[in-house]
Amino acid sequence: MKKIITNSLLVILLFFFGNVTAQQDDAVLKKKDSPLYTIRGSVRESDTYKPISKVNIEVNGGAYTMTSIDGSFIINARKGDELVIRHKDFETVYHTIINDERITVEVEPATPRTQSRSKFKADIKSFNALIDSITKYKKLDISKSINFAGEAISQSGSQQQNAEAYLVLAEVYMHWKQYDLALTNYRVSLQNKETNEAKLGLAKAYERNKNYQESIDTYQAIDKKQLSNYQLVTLYEGLGDTYFSIKNYEASITAYKKGLEISNTHLIKPKVVDLNSKIAQAYNSEGRIDKAEQFFTNSLDLAEKETKKRSLEEKETVAEFNNINRNYSEEIQLRKEIVKDVEDVERDSIVANESALTLQKQNYKIGNAYFLQKDYANAIPYLEKSREEADAKGDLVVKKDAIRKISDVYVDAGDFENAKLAFEAYKMVVDELYIKREQELSQSDRFRRNIIEQQNRITSLESDRQLNASLANERSKNQELIIYSLIAGLVLLTITAFFMYKYIKQQRLANNLLALKSLRSQMNPHFIFNALNSVNSFIASNDERTANKYLSDFSHLMRAVLENSEEDFIPLQKEIELLELYTKLEHFRFQDKFDYDIAVDANVVVGEYQIPPMLLQPYIENAVWHGLRYKTEKGHLQITVANRSANEITITIADDGIGRKRSKDLKTENQQKQNSKGMGNIKKRVAILNNMYKDKVDVFIDDFTTEEDAGTKVVVTLKKD
Repeated sequence: MKKIITNSLLVILLFFFGNVTAQQDDAVLKKKDSPLYTIRGSVRESDTYKPISKVNIEVNGGAYTMTSIDGSFIINARKGDELVIRHKDFETVYHTIINDERITVEVEPATPRTQSRSKFKADIKSFNALIDSITKYKKLDISKSINFAGEAISQSGSQQQNAEAYLVLAEVYMHWKQYDLALTNYRVSLQNKETNEAKLGLAKAYERNKNYQESIDTYQAIDKKQLSNYQLVTLYEGLGDTYFSIKNYEASITAYKKGLEISNTHLIKPKVVDLNSKIAQAYNSEGRIDKAEQFFTNSLDLAEKETKKRSLEEKETVAEFNNINRNYSEEIQLRKEIVKDVEDVERDSIVANESALTLQKQNYKIGNAYFLQKDYANAIPYLEKSREEADAKGDLVVKKDAIRKISDVYVDAGDFENAKLAFEAYKMVVDELYIKREQELSQSDRFRRNIIEQQNRITSLESDRQLNASLANERSKNQELIIYSLIAGLVLLTITAFFMYKYIKQQRLANNLLALKSLRSQMNPHFIFNALNSVNSFIASNDERTANKYLSDFSHLMRAVLENSEEDFIPLQKEIELLELYTKLEHFRFQDKFDYDIAVDANVVVGEYQIPPMLLQPYIENAVWHGLRYKTEKGHLQITVANRSANEITITIADDGIGRKRSKDLKTENQQKQNSKGMGNIKKRVAILNNMYKDKVDVFIDDFTTEEDAGTKVVVTLKKD
């Protein structure tokens, strides 16, 4: 029996300390512990092999040097570091360090590149050819598309051509999910000439950029009589998408059905499939499962008559519907059909890892469905297939999820040895994924900055073009031209300031989220340590029944804590349930020290409030361990939830223990430091959350009474969303 309890404790600890934040910290430490290489290299021109001196060589966030007269350099770096190579005469080069092998960087010289660019300009003779080039590279290379757009705008000879160039550029940004830039270019296109394509695109861009009311207003302002049948279907589909995004499912279904009616009347078959599927999803979200099944049946039948890819996409959508509604058998059947068809498709083409149809994702979801049915014998093989496929295709995200799910299956099946092995493998993949994500974030940030720079050049080009046209047509109006140029400069500065503000805001949000993760990871170890000491004391006294009972309740609490560990806020009802379970565990150990009550006022609508997870637990722990535990007679802990106003409630944690002053006198210096650090972490969490969510939480701590055993009262004020 003791051995079983010990193994259970080991698995719980592994899962607790295996959360994502801890894995990220481990990855950073592992990177720091990797060997420091001495990297030797040189920078040369690609055609003449001539060395380039005074090139800036920098390790991202670390060492710096320059190339010597013979183009060589020496710098220290670790595996995984990014080498940044900059010079005014060529584009910046980025290289990730893999080992200590010598690096030779060959770059195109400045002069030939300038000449080839001039030749390129001379070869492009028509505006239409440039528009075709933008469209050609739209899905392949965003930089080339933007450059062609700049060329097209510079050659534009009318407002109509201007409108067309900005419209195509906006569509490029939409494809690459740069919705704010797409909005800017759709608006510029409409300023030059109003077209239905630009209006529909602007409304969709508003929806994708989460400007939902602007999207609805734009769709409703379009004159439907001027639209073609296909455009009219697009309008109703887009309007339905916007209503769906704001959870107005009734309005969403109405819009989708109008689009479906037009599609059926005019035989627009691809839209018939899409709209049947979207109506089904809206009914499902509304809770009308029978209606959703009816429309999903239609969409599946219709998709079979379309391309194989469209058929597979619809099967995936319906499989997700079955998963949400716990129809696991139907989900498994559909996903097995998808796997069979995808294997046929992959013989002719490659299915990208980003697709929901990849074999690794489908096998993972089949295994997960079997796991939810408690069919472990079938779950493990499919999850292992998912891991193998993900490993072969370099899909670290699915590989991580598959290994973690394998570990969960083994735990649920009681095979703790294999669960431990799977979890060790999971930690290694998380480390690898964290390093990869760091590099992707850096690349994404660079990608975004480059696009903004190119867009700014186009904005500047448009300003220059307008200025030159004005100078050619009205040379006598110098003062007016100066005013126009100043306005254009101000617009450019405003746009630049807007993008800079948005970037800084995103960085600040990312830093806040990282700080919250770090603080959350520090909240639990002390509480876990105390709880495990309790189990240890029960085992030591051969009280196995009590230890098992305590361990069972403790494991339920830990599962709930882990499920909420990545959330900033959880429903108040969940937090109350966690508090009831935690307080029950503390009372289980100190039954002779205190009694407790948890009272929720009948007037409090608990479902309307959200609270940071594990915010209240440290205060209850302090009340028990530093107040009630040292009381000579039996004490009392009272937890009360009551209304303060129409939009606020108070959560009061009051004990009649020895009070803060006497508790501080009894603590050792180390205990005082630990307690101060714990309370400091709570204050930091509350401060960050209030900064992000506009003063949602307030905490006040005071003495409960003025008697000798003063006790402590903690009042947490929580605002409604």
